[in-house]
Order: sequence, then C-alpha cells, then structure tokens
Amino acid sequence: MSIPFFYYAHYQKGQRQITLDEDTSKHIVQVLRMVNGEAVNLTDGKGHLLECSITEAHKKHCTVAVNTTGFTAAPLRQIHIAIGLLKNANRWEWFLEKATEIGVSHITPLLTKRTEKDKFRYDRMQTICISAMLQSQQVWLPVLQEPVGYDKFITAHKGGLQLIAHCEEGQERQQLAAMLIPDGETTLLIGPEGDFTVEEIALALEQQYKAVSLGATRLRTETAGIVGAALLCVR
Repeated sequence: MSIPFFYYAHYQKGQRQITLDEDTSKHIVQVLRMVNGEAVNLTDGKGHLLECSITEAHKKHCTVAVNTTGFTAAPLRQIHIAIGLLKNANRWEWFLEKATEIGVSHITPLLTKRTEKDKFRYDRMQTICISAMLQSQQVWLPVLQEPVGYDKFITAHKGGLQLIAHCEEGQERQQLAAMLIPDGETTLLIGPEGDFTVEEIALALEQQYKAVSLGATRLRTETAGIVGAALLCVR
C-alpha cells in the first residue's frame, strides 16, 4: 500500500514538527484510521517532499514528525496555459484537473470578448489543482491566477516562446505537434467558446505571438487546452 500523500502549504526549511489543519487531520484519523507511528508524505507544492510519521493522531490537529526531506527542482520547461474562462463550471474544473496532472506550471483564465462568464471561485479551483497534484504524485503545484482581461494579459505578459492557437481560416498557422519546444517558459493562448475574434488574434500577432494549429478537427475550449498542454509538456 502506498504512503498517503497530503498538501501542507506552510513548510519552512528545517521544520521538524508539523501540525496539520482540521480537514487533513480528519481525513488521516477518521477516514484512513491511521494511528501514531504510521507514515505520511507531505508536499508544499513548491518542490519539497517530506517523509513524516504521526506523533499525535488527533482528528482536529494531527501532528507529524518530519523524518526526511527531499527537493525536486522545477522542470526546465515551464508551460503556461492562458485560456478563455468557460461558463460551464464542470468543464472548467475538468480542464484544471487534467492540466495539473499533465504538468502545466501556470494557468491563467482569460476574459475575452466572447467570454460569457466572469465569476471565478478561486478557493475551489485551487483545491481542485491541489487534489490533482496529489493524485498524480507531483511536488509542484501550478500557479493559478485570477481571471484577467485578454488585452491586459497580452500586453503585460512577455518572455519565452509565445503561441496562440486559433481556428480562423485563411491565416497561416504552424502545427504545434511539429514544433521544437525549447526549455524555459512557453505561453499558449487558447480561445473561449467561439474562438478569439479577428481583432484579438491580430493583437497577439502584434505582440510577437506565433499562430499555431492543434490539429485538423475543431476542439472544445477545454479539449484544446488539454491537447495543447499534452503537446507541450509530454515530450
């Protein structure tokens, strides 16, 4: 049986004892029925892996001793998916879960001209990313941003390889699957339902973004995000 894996955001280097929050403590003690001396692993989502043992199996404030610590450096290739915010919460949450499992490093919801919803429950979305990180046994949590206007993001976000995926006919696009992706940061823009407008595409090109295609079929926004993430991360 694998050792249970939990998130602890406040780890400080050299810390030897940790008191877990009530939700995590309840899961360890009441759901898993773990007792003193049993092993758990923790991560802060910033590269640290802590191998611990339970010293006080309390359902509200379980305490663990840190036995060993390890650190995994962030991947050399940092993938930033900036994607049109979806009005369907279930589809948006599915995208967050799968993008995290694949290994995306940054996620930014975009408010575009065709965005139909601007409400965003950040705490819930962060919880989904944490759960997906733990399920996939990773120690780096994606940086999840609050929703931002498209124009503001395009003009303020600079650096690395900048790509925009769109379906506008008659415009030249490279196949993302055939591109050589360098180490460092790559930003991929994914349009909302209905795609980016012609004006939004033109603005991205003015800001030195390269237009790319994700394949021959037209994809839903969340599917396009996952296809793009997989093509950029899993190489």
